[in-house]
Amino acid sequence: MRFTLTDEQRDFGASLEKLLSSEDPVAAARAWADGDTAPGIALWRRIADLGTTALLVPERAEGLDASPVELVVAFEQLGRYAVPGPWVETVAYMTRLVESTPELGVRDEVLAAVARGEELVSVAAPPHTPYALDADVSRTMLVQDGHLHLAEVGTQHRSLDPARRLFELTSERELMPVPQEGLDEAFDLAVLACSAQLLGLGEHLLATTVDYVKQRNQFGRPVGSYQALKHRLADTRIALDFVRPLVHGAALAGTSTRSRDVSAAKVAASDAAYLAARTALQLHGAIGYTAEYDLSLWILKVRALVPAWGTTAFHRDRVLRSVTGLG
Repeated sequence: MRFTLTDEQRDFGASLEKLLSSEDPVAAARAWADGDTAPGIALWRRIADLGTTALLVPERAEGLDASPVELVVAFEQLGRYAVPGPWVETVAYMTRLVESTPELGVRDEVLAAVARGEELVSVAAPPHTPYALDADVSRTMLVQDGHLHLAEVGTQHRSLDPARRLFELTSERELMPVPQEGLDEAFDLAVLACSAQLLGLGEHLLATTVDYVKQRNQFGRPVGSYQALKHRLADTRIALDFVRPLVHGAALAGTSTRSRDVSAAKVAASDAAYLAARTALQLHGAIGYTAEYDLSLWILKVRALVPAWGTTAFHRDRVLRSVTGLG
């Protein structure tokens, strides 16, 4: 398959990157981790103004009715700039879950609020997502266990990434059963969005590390001139280059291969982003371990997202079962 983005898709990604590069997502992420969500919410609304939160919302509910391709274009940039907030839960998972449940009387109102950037949604969908991300700042909290429940915030749990605040949810009111097809599609879109985030995180880590080794001198020469370090960086570049076609291919996949393709993308994105994080940490040296250094934001987010929306073992097994016909 030969795949290239359209001019409109490239322009959308460039507009989002221009916005994020002109803002201060690092400060927003650090404030978010400390419990001050105001800068992150303000950033959320500016990103929403570009249509990011409206991507998968149907036109009848003020949305763009875009494809998963636009979704991965957006989420790669959200990962590249380590933007905090329940983006996967709101833009990918919840939007498709609510849309696939036609009996939900308020669905168009909720979807329109999401499209406008006014509604943050947190979801607990065990077993792969047992805790709800940033539930304390979300207006809508849902538990999905085959049935859809409105929920209240419970106990907070620590994450490897301090900007990912996890909460237990306690079911308050059952809404209705959810069709299995809707559950599967919502989960796969969440996995796809998470994979694109990991790709963006890996790209940032690689770019930051390349810049660093060009500037850092040892024994009178830039450390980036040493052959062994060049090999590490080249391996990371190759790994990330293999991820993008898998992510884009999964965004184009039909119903028959969608689950397999998004799992393959998640495995590759997790492995490549983790390699980028290890390489960045090793080549930065001791400074890479410090919480004050911005590199830590990306490294810890990679560590947290690798098992998010299904572990690597789960997704490898899903691919295996698909290609062997055992699933």
